[in-house]
Amino acid sequence: MIEVQNLTKRFGNFTAVDGASFSVGKGAIFGFLGPNGSGKSTVIRMLCGILSPSGGKASIGGHDVVADSDQLKGTIGYMSQKFSLYDELTVTENLLFYGRLYGIKGETLRQRMDELISLTHLAPYVGRRAALLSGGWRQRLAMACCLMHKPAVLFLDEPTAGIDPVARRELWDLLFEFSSQGITLFVTTHYMDEAERCSHVGYIYLSKLIVCGEPDHLKQLPEVNPAGARRLDVTCDHVTVGLQAVRRLPGVRSATVFGQSMHLLVEQRITEQQIHEQLAKVSIQQADIRPIAPSLEDVFVTLTAEQLEGVRP
Repeated sequence: MIEVQNLTKRFGNFTAVDGASFSVGKGAIFGFLGPNGSGKSTVIRMLCGILSPSGGKASIGGHDVVADSDQLKGTIGYMSQKFSLYDELTVTENLLFYGRLYGIKGETLRQRMDELISLTHLAPYVGRRAALLSGGWRQRLAMACCLMHKPAVLFLDEPTAGIDPVARRELWDLLFEFSSQGITLFVTTHYMDEAERCSHVGYIYLSKLIVCGEPDHLKQLPEVNPAGARRLDVTCDHVTVGLQAVRRLPGVRSATVFGQSMHLLVEQRITEQQIHEQLAKVSIQQADIRPIAPSLEDVFVTLTAEQLEGVRP
């Protein structure tokens, strides 16, 4: 559904996106990750026809994003980071306005509104002004407006930023529903748990797309699973105290707190007994140690560190 080949965007001497290439299948949930300023929003704006690429090409549903920009408008929906609807209008009025923008009229418009209100569970709030909705319900309204014209591809730029965990989960339930209906979703996020829910993910850093694929495949990359090392989960009391102790143990390549545990990357020669002895030095007598597979966070942290090593003088 989305084909991108060597897509590049320059602003003067600054390269915001440098030769990105990837593809997204119909009905997929594609998670696009990267630090602020890495080029995520610039990629979306090029794919939506808002910015012209400096190089490369891209198409959505067979429509070239530059040559077929008029046809593209009916194929895509775009939900920006910030709530972009009209605060003084009610839920119903916002839906009516956006439907008419896309040329939907009469009974067709009314039916489409009813479908989206039912899908997003907005019925209790149809008469409420958008300004009076909570963050999660504002995002639901924004999604409903983006879907008025039945787009094949929906771009969501950090749709869950700033909303509570319950609303985040509910919004993701909606995304799964959209995907099951054949809508292709392109989602930017900073949350690793959300990235784990995507069927495919891409990671952009310093304007370059450094990895793209299915989450399970990315976790098997040799860079993430270095030879002669293994990953361990260590659960204990006073985990932050234990972290400092474990980091002083020779053979521990990396260690970080993960909830009530520590995630370690250690050389194969390091035994569980050595870890227990190291923790005992700071009066931690009990610890549960078990092997674990890498997470997506491990993937991105590892690849980011490699990129940083590559740019250092």
